[in-house]
This record gives sequence, structure tokens and C-alpha cells, in this order.
Amino acid sequence: MTPEAYAPSPTRRRTYWQTLFTLAVLAAAGWLAHRHWPVLASGAGRLAVADHGWLLVAATAVTATWACSAIAQQGAVPRALPAGRLVAAQFAASAANHVLPAGVGASAVTLRFLMRCGLPAGRSATALAVKATAGAVVRGALIAVLALACPGVLRLPPGSVGRIALVLAVLLAVLLAVARRWPRCRRAAAAVLADVRAVHARPRRAVALWGGSLAFAGLHAVALIAVTQAVALPLPPARVALLYLAASSAAALLPTPGGFGSLDAALGLALTAAGAPAAAAASAVLGYRLLTVWLPLIPGLLVLAVLVRRRTL
Repeated sequence: MTPEAYAPSPTRRRTYWQTLFTLAVLAAAGWLAHRHWPVLASGAGRLAVADHGWLLVAATAVTATWACSAIAQQGAVPRALPAGRLVAAQFAASAANHVLPAGVGASAVTLRFLMRCGLPAGRSATALAVKATAGAVVRGALIAVLALACPGVLRLPPGSVGRIALVLAVLLAVLLAVARRWPRCRRAAAAVLADVRAVHARPRRAVALWGGSLAFAGLHAVALIAVTQAVALPLPPARVALLYLAASSAAALLPTPGGFGSLDAALGLALTAAGAPAAAAASAVLGYRLLTVWLPLIPGLLVLAVLVRRRTL
């Protein structure tokens, strides 16, 4: 027989790669769990004696965040996307985001999903940018509203507001200068604006984009509030929500996988600085991270492997 007869078929080679990917995903999940096992064990021990009713509220809020993320992503795309697979892709993207730094995992999974749904690469990237921008605007608005409702919680150094405004103005000026100088940047900006107008020309898409983004941020805050109630942390819910939004926004600037370390430290420091006992603040952070990261991690990675195997990604 010729050597070609012994060569594996394309289908068999694809099966080999899919199996290898699945094993790699399971190995990554096991390595992460082993590396952070003290955190898992400590968090589970503290949650065992917490109020299970409030923990159920927190778990329900966390579960709903994946649907809200899917709604927001659909709102950023004029074309209708398959709802079930979109939610599954968002669940898998959240797990991938805990393995790769600075949101790279979630962006890669969602970008691949949108391209598999028939969107060109440029429009898929634009949809991700529109969703991310809406999320950032919603977070900023929530922080501003809660800061007015809870005066004195966010203490900025004197003159910091002016410096931040100056930095933002300089960055905006640089972006405008680059866009005007390079024709390719102008074309890309025009395409982005065209997609934004197309989305907002459909009221249902605009409501999905902004409503999903608002619900996503709000439900994460609700989850942390419920955990603080479960461990009897003595802080008002509005203050906890404000501290969560501010700490998570600050932690997003650090390129760590899923905010590991950065979010934990920022959130724990914020709760402690606001007057919570250190032990209660640590329990709240551990409980929140257990519900948002560790419990969904392995199921999310398995869903990711299934989506790859079915060529949805």
C-alpha cells in the first residue's frame, strides 16, 4: 500500500486535535485548582457556616450574569444570533477569561463565536468594542450615581480629578490626531460608527446592549452584597456596590487572568478601608470569588471544549 493510505484522514486529525484540546483544558483546570487550593479550602470553610439563603441569592445573581452578557452582546450586533449557543459561548468565555490575562480569553472566544455565526472579522471586533464601551460607560455612570448617594466613600487625593481629566483629554487628542493622519484608521473609525448607528437604529438592539450591560454590572454587585450579608459584614448594600464597582474597575487595569490577585486585593482593601473587619472582608471576597470563579471554572472549560468540538468556536 502507498504511504498515503496510512495517512490519517482530515476528520481523524481534527478528532485528535479536539481530544488534545479537551485534555489540555482539563489539565489547566486541575493545575489552577491545585495551585489555589488553600484559597478554595479556606473559602469553602467560611461559606459552610454562612447564611445559605443569602448565598443562594448570590449564586442566582452570578448565574444570571451570563444571560445578561449574552443579551448585551446580541445588542451590539444587528444580525440575530442563536440564543442558546450565545449564552453557552458567554459561559465558556467567562471561564477562558480566568485562564488568560486582561480579558483576552473572553474576547478570543466571543470573537471566534461571532465569526462562526457569519460576521466578518472586522465587524466581530467592532461588536466586541461596542459591548466593552457600553459596559465601561454603564460602570462609570453607576459609580457616579452611587458616589453621590454615598458621599465620602471614595476619597480621592486633592487635585486627582483634574489630573485624570487632563490625561483623558490628552489621550483623546492623540487618538483624534492618529485617526486623521492615517486613512486606514479613518476607515476603521467610520466602520465602527456605522455599526454603532445600525445598532441604535433598532430600539430592541439598543435596549439589549445598554440594559444587558447595566444588568451585568448590577448583578455582580448584587452577588457581592448577598455574600456580605451571608457573612454578616457590617456595611450598607449601596456602599458595598460602590466599592465593588470602583475596585473591579481599578483591578481591570492590571493584566492578570480573571483579576486573580488584583481584584482580590483591591476589593479586600476597599471593604476594609470602608470600615469592615478584616476577617469579614476576607470572607466576603473569598465567597464572591468562589461563586464567580472557582465553582463555574471547570464546567465553563468543559463547555468551551464542547463548543470547540462541535465547531461552534
